[in-house]
Amino acid sequence: MVVVDLRGKKALVMGVTNERSLGYAIARKLQEAGAEVALSYQAERLRPEAERLAQTLGGALLFQADVTQEAELDALFQGIQRAWGHLDYLVHSLAFAPRDAFAYRYLDTKREDWRVALEVSAYSLVAVARRAEPLLRAGGAILTITYYASEKVIPRYNVMAAAKAALETSVRYLAYELGPRGIRVNAISAGPVMTVAARSIPGFTKMHDWVGKIAPLRRNITQEEVGNTGLFLLSPLASGITGTVLFVDAGYHIMGMPPQD
Repeated sequence: MVVVDLRGKKALVMGVTNERSLGYAIARKLQEAGAEVALSYQAERLRPEAERLAQTLGGALLFQADVTQEAELDALFQGIQRAWGHLDYLVHSLAFAPRDAFAYRYLDTKREDWRVALEVSAYSLVAVARRAEPLLRAGGAILTITYYASEKVIPRYNVMAAAKAALETSVRYLAYELGPRGIRVNAISAGPVMTVAARSIPGFTKMHDWVGKIAPLRRNITQEEVGNTGLFLLSPLASGITGTVLFVDAGYHIMGMPPQD
């Protein structure tokens, strides 16, 4: 059995809101492998839960940072530099679009809903990668979370699908630009998981059930499976992988029509 040893490594995980978050699953695996973990949370109202989660991760460092606020992002990475002096891994596990954006037709997407979704869900990766670059050491890695709606129509996913497509494009460009420094950038395209954020999407339960029926493995994935894949992609085991979107969806993305058996 191959054991990943990340003792001495430093990892910042952004977007952990509760124990069902995919970011938390990755943070847990990193901590179990020996890495020191820092978490960032979006607003003061989320601090109590963030503090509780930090304790479950061995007393993770905590930083407040709204990714739409330049000053807060600056303060986050200045805090990381003061605490650690460097960074090995950055996990970007956050996305947002106004709830109404999922209710309308895509054709009726409002300009402001588009701006918010793209800024929070896609541009934020660029914004944090730029600030992380001076801190990341050779052999380091950046990881984000995307979804298959970037490639195929998932009704009601709407503007978030456009944001995920932009996110995946950013992964490729960042991988190209950071590669010469030995820094890898990848994404996990996770199948439907019953997180709090996912449940806020209209029709998500039906989507979840459908995928579980027609995916080749005839089931849905778990948070732990995403966590394991995140650990792999960040660790030296994936040293030759960059600019890649790796599907963790029980094989759903290969299906062209429902099973005929």
